[in-house]
Amino acid sequence: MNQAEPLARNGRETRAPSPLGGAGEAAREPARRSITDFLTDGSLPALCAEMSRLTGVHVELRDEAGRLIRPRERGGGWEVVDASQAPPDSGMISIPLRLADAASGALGTIVVGPGEPRLSQDARERLERALRLLAGTAGEICQHEVELRHRVKEVAALAKMSSLLVRAAGPDSVLAVTLDSAIEVLGLDAGAVYLFKEDFDGLSTEREEDLVVRASRGLSRDWLEHPLPLSKGRAFDRLALSGQIVVSENIAADERILIGEKAAEEGLGAAIQAGLVFKNKPMGVIRLYSRTPRGFDEADRGLLASLAQQAAAALEQSRLLRFEHEEQRVQRQLQLAADVQQRMLPRTPPNIPTLDMAARYIPSSELGGDFYDYIDLNGHVGVVVGDVVGKGIAAALLMSSVRASLRAFVQDLYDLDEVVSRVNIALCKDTRDNEFASLWYGVIDPVRLRLTYCSGGHEPPIIVRVPEHRAPTSADMDELSVGGMVVGIDPSQRYQRALFDLRERDVLIAYTDGIPDATNFSGEKFGKKRMRQAILRALSDRPESTASEVAERILWEIRQFTGLALRNDDKTLVVVRVLPGPRQADAGLPAI
Repeated sequence: MNQAEPLARNGRETRAPSPLGGAGEAAREPARRSITDFLTDGSLPALCAEMSRLTGVHVELRDEAGRLIRPRERGGGWEVVDASQAPPDSGMISIPLRLADAASGALGTIVVGPGEPRLSQDARERLERALRLLAGTAGEICQHEVELRHRVKEVAALAKMSSLLVRAAGPDSVLAVTLDSAIEVLGLDAGAVYLFKEDFDGLSTEREEDLVVRASRGLSRDWLEHPLPLSKGRAFDRLALSGQIVVSENIAADERILIGEKAAEEGLGAAIQAGLVFKNKPMGVIRLYSRTPRGFDEADRGLLASLAQQAAAALEQSRLLRFEHEEQRVQRQLQLAADVQQRMLPRTPPNIPTLDMAARYIPSSELGGDFYDYIDLNGHVGVVVGDVVGKGIAAALLMSSVRASLRAFVQDLYDLDEVVSRVNIALCKDTRDNEFASLWYGVIDPVRLRLTYCSGGHEPPIIVRVPEHRAPTSADMDELSVGGMVVGIDPSQRYQRALFDLRERDVLIAYTDGIPDATNFSGEKFGKKRMRQAILRALSDRPESTASEVAERILWEIRQFTGLALRNDDKTLVVVRVLPGPRQADAGLPAI
């Protein structure tokens, strides 16, 4: 026997189980092996023959069926002959060759004759002791060979699974390779893989009755679609999902089986089952079948456990890759939506000689709920700032609806309170109770410098009156708060409008709540007080600051305050500065 040489015979295990007695017991023993499965160049039978010549005692090797194994007379190697051709058994003793797993039976025997002439008692005992040591050594080598074969099968199967992980194969490929590999390396005949159902978000149920077939081999559709489980109370599934390898060596005699007659019709004799579990998350089960009753040793169980673990990891990676691809698709759609939303905002402010206008819009995510707009009203200019509750796609869609409604109504109505009221009614019809928006709408007459405005629950804009010969103070600030509640909640709400006469050098700042609500790492808000101070500092340091410079100064101070803290809300800022210059007829604009 030489492990370094290739096997001279088929390395597949010989399945020749023997019946066991007693109802409820496994009907067959674990698979029997023969010493002939491990012989290569015939060293062991040759050694027995050589000991016979040296000692004069007949020593021979027999297989598990009692047949004689002897060296060939010509050409080397070994051969098996019937026991009837061997010397008579009278006076012989048998030394069994066993694997470590005694339940698998003897591989064969070393038979020792009486000897002619007979050895002394001491020499005979030493010979038998040496042969027992030889039998033990041969058994150990055979055991290592069995384990090596299992490891080779396991490595080959796991290599296939690993290649799927590298290639990021889909779940169907993973399941097909897992099932085929398990059936092949375990020498079985049929099998199926069942996974838990998943919803749209990839969340799966963990109820055994929700297991569905995802791959099968050698099983009829009638068996796969049978409504009853294999075991009573789905005990096999629960044990497998808890991490155990569940075995039924004889389905027909197993009292745990619920559908024994159906299994007999399908031609199933034995079953082994393992759970697909990844980091304590049950994903499904793999069930394998033999057409005849058979045993499963620890190596079989360990191999199936390894395959199931690798399959679960591959399935999880496949699931994560699917989510990643879906996330990428959603991100592309969000980017397209964000581009559309950006195009809905004015690209440039209107060109009016008496007004300097600027705006900044900073969404907290791809899609925001803030918006601003400039509306041309036959020489007058409408300024809109709005904030829709929430973030993301829903807020963006609602923002589009509010903007569209406002633009539709201002074409036929000049009364601002009526415009906001109609926007409110339209929004109430199309939204839920928790969907609403705040809105500030003002119209500036650039000739008379008169501002008419109406607020729908929005942050009141600030008017700063900038003196010509001194820095402005908080006393030079006014808030424009006339209006009503937010739009989209109460369709019967009535709104008020107000007038404010502007002057040269005045600065109007309209904003959304993302400006004062900006927070730093400590959770402290920027607040209205800091915002007002930022406006005053901008106009004190540079009294002639443009609208764009004022907006940038406010945002700069917010960035200084928040640092790298995450943006938790959209920020929108509109600044209008009244410029000195000709009006009335020279301005070319009609008076109201």
